[in-house]
Amino acid sequence: MRIAVCDNDEPEVSCIKKLIAEYQISRKESIDCRYFTNSTDFLCELKGGEYDLVLMDALMPGTGGIETAQEMREIDKNVRLILVSSSPEFAVDSYRVGAYYYLLKPVEADSFFALLDKIGGELSAQVELGFVLKSKTGVVRITFAWIVYLEVMNKTVFFHLADGTVCETTAALADFERKLLLRPEFLKTHRSYLVNLNYIQAIDSKSVRMKNGDCVPLSRQRRGQVQDAYMNFLNRPGTEDPMPAEGSAKRPDGSWRILLVDDDSVDCTVWGDILRSHGCIVDVANNGEEALRLAAENFCDCVLLDVMISDEDGFSICEKLHKLMDTPIIFLSNLTESDKQLEGFAVGGIDYITKDTPADLFWAKVETRIRMARSELTQLQYGPLLLDLTRRKAMIGERELSFTSVEFDILCRLSERAGHIFTPEEIYGMIWGNRPWDGGTLVQMHMSRLRRKLEKAWEGHHFIETVWGQGYRFVPGKL
Repeated sequence: MRIAVCDNDEPEVSCIKKLIAEYQISRKESIDCRYFTNSTDFLCELKGGEYDLVLMDALMPGTGGIETAQEMREIDKNVRLILVSSSPEFAVDSYRVGAYYYLLKPVEADSFFALLDKIGGELSAQVELGFVLKSKTGVVRITFAWIVYLEVMNKTVFFHLADGTVCETTAALADFERKLLLRPEFLKTHRSYLVNLNYIQAIDSKSVRMKNGDCVPLSRQRRGQVQDAYMNFLNRPGTEDPMPAEGSAKRPDGSWRILLVDDDSVDCTVWGDILRSHGCIVDVANNGEEALRLAAENFCDCVLLDVMISDEDGFSICEKLHKLMDTPIIFLSNLTESDKQLEGFAVGGIDYITKDTPADLFWAKVETRIRMARSELTQLQYGPLLLDLTRRKAMIGERELSFTSVEFDILCRLSERAGHIFTPEEIYGMIWGNRPWDGGTLVQMHMSRLRRKLEKAWEGHHFIETVWGQGYRFVPGKL
């Protein structure tokens, strides 16, 4: 097991070191552990995939544990996070950043060992249900369920994953083909491609379109086999996500994704089925906390929000969601009173649908609101670089660039005033607000990553230039 500990509390770190040593002896397990006394050092070295577990103090000088966890999630969405604190006050916030568990100080052996046992068991299961790869960024565990498709080019295998990342490893497709083809969800479409049937959006005569928008080649010899296998897969017992029919609601990169927030399981089933019948992908949250977590993890085209939620009312959830995203929010409620509907519009809802609305009218309202929101997209074009400000995407040609939210924010701010030289302090203030100045380490780290990604995507042009002794400036490219 690979563990990172980020904590500036020396007595507590000493306690954790002792507990880890005792655990290794008692379980005869090998644990590789690294220790960081501040969040900046931890984030600067984090590449993603190198740890199975991160133990982080919720309260640290400078960048706190919750903020550090948010930054960490931009780099590594899958690592298990345990936040540690002497107070329970950060427990709710911890789960907003995808915490695996919340421990109170002082950490006790029984609870800590039980957690390590549980994580160890999960890791063992992951190895059995996936691959452990040595990629360019380090050792990475990939589960079968996260694989959208594989491709091989020039002795390199590319794993395209469900979270949008691509993992590269030097190998041949045959190294993974046998193990994958033993599973019913994987199929070979071409000599250089393997796809996961769960992520297929549509099949035509020459290609397979995946739900992430990518098109995978389909050889003529395999066309019939792939089509038959996919139809059999869709018609298997328990299938809940059928291929959308022609004319279904589509984004350029796949089906519309809708977040449905309702604590009534019957209503979730009813409205979810209607949305799926029109080709939508539906994420369901049963409370405000879960809604905020899902909104932070995935882009969605629309939020359908019940007014009466058990832990808090939908109006307050709406205000919190608006701080995370600009997605249209539609209230969906049994409450028909005009004052409730007015309150919904007052907090930023774009529509209010009562639950007695017929299915066809319900869908017409949802579809119209999404299309209206999409028609108002704001885009900025700088030569080959396109910035979609509403959907927070950056494209060069037809290729989407993989930026974290912080990197995208920096790029947008700099591009708005092309040619202007921004000092590190100005950039820090624009992105991190009134947080105490850290001397420029965070700015330097994010600028370095941003520049590398831009230069790799468009060779021969430096969109961001360093002006020595002054700062950074954005230089528009030319087609």
